Amino acid sequence: MKKIAVFSLFCLTVLGTAFGQTEKPIHEIHAAMIYNFMKYVQWPDDGTAGDFVVGILGEDNVFNTLKSYYDGKPKGTKKYSIRKLTDASEAATCAVVYIGKGKSKEFENVKNAVSGKPVLTITDSFNLGKKGSCINLKVIDDKLKFEINQASMNGASLKVAGQLSSMAILI
Repeated sequence: MKKIAVFSLFCLTVLGTAFGQTEKPIHEIHAAMIYNFMKYVQWPDDGTAGDFVVGILGEDNVFNTLKSYYDGKPKGTKKYSIRKLTDASEAATCAVVYIGKGKSKEFENVKNAVSGKPVLTITDSFNLGKKGSCINLKVIDDKLKFEINQASMNGASLKVAGQLSSMAILI
């Protein structure tokens, strides 16, 4: 229950704050949101050992922030491994892939690379939620919001906690 309250407070603060009024840089906000999304999404139990790989395509600042905060920290029985992706084909080795705005043209390639795999795709581009991203960040009325594409989540065999769904724009 405490986790839910903390996440709700975080999201209300982040989502209710206009960009011009925030003291944190947007890449730090995106990194925190990515981390919190991972806490409220359930992956199928694959029984494999190894790292929980979070791949970042584009957005060096988001990569650097996630790397410095979470790389090597525990995630259940695994450890977070934050990796900079140089090509869309590398996405297939990840549990999470964040595609920054500058690399949004690579989305279709990433989508094809992870098709049928339990990979959470998170994007930052106006229309990519409707095109199949699991979670898409977007700005509406100067406020940061997020969309969840339930069909994409189901296609990736991922389950979303109700607390996260209740705060999202559902597609």
